[in-house]
Amino acid sequence: MSVTLPEFIEPDAAIVPVGAAISSVGASLPETVVPNADIAARIGVSDEWIVRRTGIRTRHVAGPTERLATHATHAAAAALRRAGVAPDQVDLVLVATTTPDEVMPNAAPLVAHELGAVRAGAFDIGAACTGFLSALAVGTGQIEAGRAQTVLVIGADFMSRILDPDDRTTAAVFADGAGAVVLQATGETGRIGPIVLGSDGAGADHIIVPREQGVIRMRGHETFREAVARLSLATVQAARAAGTRLDDIDLFVYHQANGRILTAVGERLGLPADRVVDCISEHGNTSAATLPLALAHVDEQGRLKPGHRVLLGAFGAGFTWGATVVQWGVG
Repeated sequence: MSVTLPEFIEPDAAIVPVGAAISSVGASLPETVVPNADIAARIGVSDEWIVRRTGIRTRHVAGPTERLATHATHAAAAALRRAGVAPDQVDLVLVATTTPDEVMPNAAPLVAHELGAVRAGAFDIGAACTGFLSALAVGTGQIEAGRAQTVLVIGADFMSRILDPDDRTTAAVFADGAGAVVLQATGETGRIGPIVLGSDGAGADHIIVPREQGVIRMRGHETFREAVARLSLATVQAARAAGTRLDDIDLFVYHQANGRILTAVGERLGLPADRVVDCISEHGNTSAATLPLALAHVDEQGRLKPGHRVLLGAFGAGFTWGATVVQWGVG
C-alpha cells in the first residue's frame, strides 16, 4: 500500500544541522565601589581578614534608586552592539536572577521592552549562582531545536538587596552587577558543548533566603566543601562530554564565589593558575552575573580570542551546579 505525502514535505531534502555560538559579551556595573574597609569595621574584622578568607578587596553596590532591569538592559545592549545585532532581531530574552526589582513581573520582559526587542519572548530563570549557565542551556537548546535564531542570555543580581549588613559570613562577599552574551544560530555544531547540570536539594539549607527574613544565610564551611567537589567533578564531566582534554582548554571561567574556591578547584584538577580566571578581587560575588562579568573581564584584557576553548562552571544554592566547554565566537 503506497502512501502519498503532502506536497509541503520534502523527504529528500538534506537536514541542515543547527548549532549555537556565543558571538559577544557585555557588562554593566553600578558606579559605587565599596572597599573592604567600609565593611570590616562594621562586622569587627580587618581588611586583611576579608581578603584572606574571600579574595575580595572591593565590590560594586547599587544605590537605592538603581534598578536591576536597567543594568541588565545596559549589559545586553552592549553585547548586541558588539555582535552587530539589532534588538528587533532577538527571538528570546532570558534573565538569570535571584533579585528582580519586583516579585512580579519578571525582569526579562522589562529588559526586552527597554531594548526594543519587540519580537522576543522573555522570561526569568532562577537557579541562584548557576542561573546564567542554566539560561545558557535553555537558549542553546532553543537555537539547536530551530525555535530561535538569536537569544540574549543575561545574568544579573543585586545581592546587596538581600544582605544582612552585620552578618560576617556574607556581608563582605556579595555584590551587584549584570552581564550578557548574544547567542546566534550557526551551521557549525558543537561550539557550545553539552551542558552538564546537576542538583542536590539535600543541601538547600546551606545557602538560603528565608521568605520571612528576606536576607541570605549561608553555612560557609559546608558550602566551600560542596562547591569544590561539585565544580571539580562537573569540569571533568563537561570536558569529557565535549571530547576534549583539560590541557586543551584555554581558559577556565568559574563562578566567582570565593577566591579560595577557585584556588582549591585549580589545585585539585592540576590547572595552570594563569588559565583560571579570577576577577573576584574587584567584583565580589554577583551570583548569576559572575560568569558573564568574568568573560567580559578577560575579553577586555585581550585574553579571550576567537576559537579559544573556554570552560564555564558554576555552583550555587539549591544546591545546583554545572559546566560546559564553549568554543568562543561564531566561527
